[in-house]
Formats: sequence, C-alpha cells, structure tokens
Amino acid sequence: MYVKCGVIGDARKLFDKMVVRDVASWNALIAGYMKEGEIGVAEDLFERMERRNIVSWTAMISGYTQNGFAEQALGLFDEMLQEGSEMKPNWVTIMSVLPACAQSAALERGRRIHDFANGIGLHLNSSVQTALAGMYAKCGSLVEARRCFDMIAQNGKNLIAWNTMITAYASHGCGVEAVSIFENMLRAGVQPDAVTFMGLLSGCSHSGLIDAGLKYFNDMSTIHSVEPRVEHYACVVDLLGRAGRLVEAKELISQMPMQAGPSVWGALLAACRSHRNLEIAELAARRLFVLEPDNSGNYVLLSNLYAEAGMWEEVKKLRAHLKYQGMKKSPGCSWIEINGKSHLFMGADKSHPQAKEIYKFLEALPEKIKMAGYIPDTSFVLHDISDEEKEYNLTTHSEKLAIAFGLLNTSPGVVLRVTKNLRICGDCHAAAKFISKIYEREIIVRDLNRFHCFKDGSCSCGDYW
Repeated sequence: MYVKCGVIGDARKLFDKMVVRDVASWNALIAGYMKEGEIGVAEDLFERMERRNIVSWTAMISGYTQNGFAEQALGLFDEMLQEGSEMKPNWVTIMSVLPACAQSAALERGRRIHDFANGIGLHLNSSVQTALAGMYAKCGSLVEARRCFDMIAQNGKNLIAWNTMITAYASHGCGVEAVSIFENMLRAGVQPDAVTFMGLLSGCSHSGLIDAGLKYFNDMSTIHSVEPRVEHYACVVDLLGRAGRLVEAKELISQMPMQAGPSVWGALLAACRSHRNLEIAELAARRLFVLEPDNSGNYVLLSNLYAEAGMWEEVKKLRAHLKYQGMKKSPGCSWIEINGKSHLFMGADKSHPQAKEIYKFLEALPEKIKMAGYIPDTSFVLHDISDEEKEYNLTTHSEKLAIAFGLLNTSPGVVLRVTKNLRICGDCHAAAKFISKIYEREIIVRDLNRFHCFKDGSCSCGDYW
C-alpha cells in the first residue's frame, strides 16, 4: 500500500520491522525504489534476496529501462537467458526489456529477443507483437515494425497497437502512411485518443501535409471529442513553421486557450532557424528564456541565427551570458551498432581505437563526393573563421565519424544505422545523400526529431525537415 501511494520511506520502515518477508514484499520494495529512481538501493535489495521469482527479475529490468539504464536492463535479461539461470523470461519480461533496445538503438539485440519470444510461443501474443513493432520502429527498421503489426489479428489490434504504428510512420516522416493507418483504425471501429493525434499531427508535419494536419487538428474536438492539449498545439505550430507560415504559427499561439509552454515556443524558434526569421525568433527566444532559464539549447539556437546573419557581437553577448550562468551547450554525439556493439563518437573525436583510419577516410571523402555534386555548406560552422577551416570542421562532425566507421567495418550492402542525440546537421544531411550513392549503401540516421533514410543519393524526408 505504501509503495503504491509513493511513500517509499514508510514502506521501508514497515519492511525492516517485518519478521517474515515473503518474495512479494521484496518485489514491491524493489519496484518502489525503481519508481523513485533509487537504482542503487533497488540493486542492493535484489542482490540480498535469497529467493527470487520472475517478478523480481522483471521489476529490475523494467526499472532499469524506465530510468534510462538500457545496458543494465539488457545485461540482466541476457543473464536470465544463460544456461543454468534460475529464471527464464516471460512475456512481461520481454515487454519490459524491448524499450531498452529502442533506447540504445540495439537492433541486433532486439532481433535476438524477438527470436526468443517466437521460440517460447509468443508470436501470436498481440501485446508482445505491439512492443516489438515499437522497438523495430525506434531502431530504424520500419519494414520489420510493420511485419509485427500485421501479425496481430485485425480484431486483436487495440488502440495501443494502432497508435504504435501511427507513431512509427510519423517518426520516419511517412505522413501519408500514418494517415492511412489512422483511417484504417477508424474503419475498424477503434476510437482515437490524445496519443493518436500526437502521432498523426507529427506525421503530417514531417511530410508537409499542411491541409490534412489542420483538418485533423480541427476534427479532434468536433468529431472525436478529444480536446487538444499543449503538445497538440506544439505539433500544429511545428506543422505551420516547417512550411514557412511563421506568422500564422505565431497567431495560433496567441489564440491558444491555455498558456503556451516551452514545446510550443521551441517549435516556433526551431522553425525560425530553418527559415532564418530573426524577428520572430527573438520573440520566441525571449519567452523561452523565461520558461526555461536553464536550457542552453534555446540560447544556442538564437546564437546560431545571429551567427548566420553575421551579427558576431550579439553572438558574443549570448555566449558570455551562457558562461556567466554556468550553462554549457549539450555536446553532439552519434553512435552506431556494429556486430551487436555500440560505438560512440563525439564531434572531432580522436579517442576511438580506429581514429587514424577514420580520419584518413574522411580526409579523402570531400573530394570524392564533390565530384558527384556535393558543395560544403559552411553556414553550419558557426564560428568567425576562414572558409578552409570551416570545411575541415564539417568533416569532423560526429555523424560523419560514425558513418565512416560503419563503412570501414561492414561488408558492402550492409545497412548503416546511426543515432544522434541532436538534430542532424544540414551539411551532414547533404553529405550522407552523396555517400549513400557513391558507396551504394542505405544509411539510416535517427536524430532528436525523426529518422532519415538515405539511399541512392536521396533522403526519405524529401529534404523537408
């Protein structure tokens, strides 16, 4: 009872007074500490347990996943699979560990877990298939996600399953497909909820389906009785902003029935960066400085706009403010999974054991892709330095390091899957298109906002991102 009510301190006092502690009491306390983010305490309790059951293991794996400790979750799951393990995973354990694969973009490990699930007869379990679809989509394999979704019987597809597939298509920028799934859902008699419209509006935004997105936004309350929340307004601001309709986006914010939050003003600021509208950007940034005073990203975005406009004095002022406040820019990093192992790269990173080979490859790359038509976009180097220095700076971006490593360490034809913690750089986006054509590789990049699938010299986003 205490754990369910979130009073973990009282729960522990009662636990410590118990003369006989059954497995259920240990499990409840572990789950409670995991919910509070007290990972170390939960681990200590788990290690002290004389007898564990499937709930004990699942509580730990689920707790690790929910707290962002993907590797620990996957490690504990692997321990359960070892020969001689006291406990084997069940369908709940599998559903708990799959999000950890998605967090770390560990596609190969996700596939192994899928094989295990099939081996114990879970190929017809709709909940497991839904979780697998979500995992595959977040790991960049939309084909496998759809395959899992299609494995679920039509009458077994609940709202969560439909939402998973709509969101999957949206994150890959496949707005037309997201709309198609939504219409199929309505025909199946399943009513949408707030999550459905988040995915649907996001898909329309990333695909430039302006009229469709605005229609669905209006239909939310009038037809489906779902009241738009702040996050839905943020999607529509993003929808209008990406299309360059910044004045309309600003007007929509002024008409909102609730206070516009950081997500709304952040969408407007990002759109201003894309369309280089400094006036509205300054308005959005001022609001964000009040709403999120500790978010350095907002200062960096405005600083980038000033840099692109050559307003270096304003850039210096913002950077001085960041330094005075003790705020630091989130460093860009990218990682790639090769043979089940993740390799992380920071910008200008030379710490990797293969750094010499990677930089040698990247040194020769610009001339190769220039011959195919690539033109370095030095506007993405936001420093007052020479053009030659800017071009060199571009070659050391983390996503290029990860792609180079992937090309050097995989066989021809193997799909490269890269994850980046921030939005992909515009120059890296352009370069990846040429790399995919020259080296005849499919390159899938998952950034902060969506997936980009580069193939035969083009990107799935259609350069609308």
